[in-house]
Amino acid sequence: MPGQPSRSLETFPNPRPGREYEIRFECPEFTCVCPRTGQPDFATLRVSYVPDELCVELKSFKQYLWSFREEGHFHEDVTNRILDDLVAALAPRRMTIEGDLNVRGGIHTTVVVRHP
Repeated sequence: MPGQPSRSLETFPNPRPGREYEIRFECPEFTCVCPRTGQPDFATLRVSYVPDELCVELKSFKQYLWSFREEGHFHEDVTNRILDDLVAALAPRRMTIEGDLNVRGGIHTTVVVRHP
């Protein structure tokens, strides 16, 4: 059965909790909707984190991102929300999310949020 959008983030135990290492992934197909115009917004999300006890399962993260596709969000809000949800699920040592949003109306926007 094909995947469905979901706000559920699945995790798995960090295989090396005693070692500090960084996990990075890039999501070049993130979409949501402009809350003012209803037009689609496209972005590349870059996530990097140092796990503590848990890591995020990537298929669930893909479905999580998919759940924003039809929703209206300001760039600043959606980037912060993704950080908040990942921090709540993983309790990482550190995490940074960069939302690199495509040009809209002649303005290119990048939003960078960090934990802690």
